[in-house]
Amino acid sequence: MSATVLTALAPAWEGRMVEIVDRLPGIGVGRRCADLADLLAAASAGHGDVALVSAELRGLDRDALRHLGDHGVRVVAASRDGGEDEERRLRQLGIPRHIHLGSPREALVEALTSTETTTTEIAGLTLDPDEPLSDEHPPSPAEGDGSESDATLPDEAPGTVVAVWGPTGAPGRSTLAVNLASEVASSGTPTLLVDLDTYGASVAQLLSVLDEAPGLAAAARASELGTLDLPSLARLAVEVAPRFRVLTGIPTASRWTEVRPAAIEQIIDLARSLAAVVVLDCGFNIEDDEELSYDTLAPRRNATTLTALAEADELLLVGAADPVGLQRMVRAAQAVGQVPSPRPRPVVNRVRASSVGPDPRRRVAESLERFAGLEEVTFLPDDPAAADAALLSGRTLVECAPESELRLAIGRLAALFTGLTPVRRPARRWFGRPRSARAAQGTSQSHGGA
Repeated sequence: MSATVLTALAPAWEGRMVEIVDRLPGIGVGRRCADLADLLAAASAGHGDVALVSAELRGLDRDALRHLGDHGVRVVAASRDGGEDEERRLRQLGIPRHIHLGSPREALVEALTSTETTTTEIAGLTLDPDEPLSDEHPPSPAEGDGSESDATLPDEAPGTVVAVWGPTGAPGRSTLAVNLASEVASSGTPTLLVDLDTYGASVAQLLSVLDEAPGLAAAARASELGTLDLPSLARLAVEVAPRFRVLTGIPTASRWTEVRPAAIEQIIDLARSLAAVVVLDCGFNIEDDEELSYDTLAPRRNATTLTALAEADELLLVGAADPVGLQRMVRAAQAVGQVPSPRPRPVVNRVRASSVGPDPRRRVAESLERFAGLEEVTFLPDDPAAADAALLSGRTLVECAPESELRLAIGRLAALFTGLTPVRRPARRWFGRPRSARAAQGTSQSHGGA
């Protein structure tokens, strides 16, 4: 099999590597690139099949590697002498194949011509399962059940990713995401909540976490530099409750350019190993903003949400139970069907008769089935008292309103992802005197006077 190689290597030994590659059967160097921009331009123009890069290449990150892959160019890492540090960094960036000046001839040919995907640890690490991922939160058994803490590396299958998404108009995406994650965690399932809203991140405030704390932006930056691994992601994900970690969003909307899709892919991939259930709080906009730019390498604000939907295993489509909210939900269902995403599971929030008429659940269900083909709708009641109490205190419904109708409804939804019996409202009990005694006392007081 033949291959044309594009090189972007350290000047000190590039000439020697080019000489070696040119002598390989069926392989030739198509272009020697001076920098990353030159390499990306050559790949876009179709001048090569394989890119040979070194750790010294300035600006090399996951976004650049994704651009090369999108143009059909495979990437192989190279170094002078196979240094462990250089190979480690390039593997963390997601480059599985590595060669050096002393590699055998057969290994060079196989690396430059093979199209098979090599499975590697993205983090490039093999961890001791008993070693804590965070110095601040050492592993400890969960109270009462003796289960292992989510701060250790799980041996089970990768976690399930649930994307919470919905149209504009604040239908309750973040409120649902926060409380869904809280419900799953309270059931004993290790859970990670990631705030991916690049327009108005709010998870930090909803949970009383300092928005200056390093979160998504720090994780994305580490991913681009090739230094993000499972322990570092665990350190960035704040533990707000037992088995409940949170990766807060960008503190200001203007910093959306720091979050690139390639970094989001790695964050979600690592998150699957950190928690059994990963909940993604997504922004509303899924317009492909790449079409609005002449420069295809320009940052894309909506790429974060689009990447989250593509990587998710489950999708909760959230809408508000009023005429405007339902119309937006119908259009959102049509729009999300045009992008890579799981089949949406509709969740209608703030259900009340005053906004849609008598028998609101039947009316909403019929409308969504007729106009959007959505079935098996989950309804969340309008419970402003509980929602306001949670917002004011910076806590979840599990903590501040455990018996509220809204909390119980979200608990039933969470049971779909945990396989456990949903929480039910306990029977009300009056711990005072019988009603007859209280009534008698009230009568005597009213007649006794002051």
